[in-house]
Amino acid sequence: MLKDYLLDILNKNHGKIIGSILGLVLAILMLIIGFFRTLLIALFVLLGYYIGKKIDNKESLIDILDRILPSWWK
Repeated sequence: MLKDYLLDILNKNHGKIIGSILGLVLAILMLIIGFFRTLLIALFVLLGYYIGKKIDNKESLIDILDRILPSWWK
């Protein structure tokens, strides 16, 4: 009964729960390693997510890198 209740709460509020956990982790990182290092970690996580999402959508890695990197990298 308690398990069903907790699963119901999790299903109805999964975005709030994930956001709260992410906020807590970011706050702890900022306290431990500082703002700019945390910002750099967040930037790399977002970049990795973006590239992974494009790969999941069956896009070519070469095309993705061509859009991300400047033209003088070729």
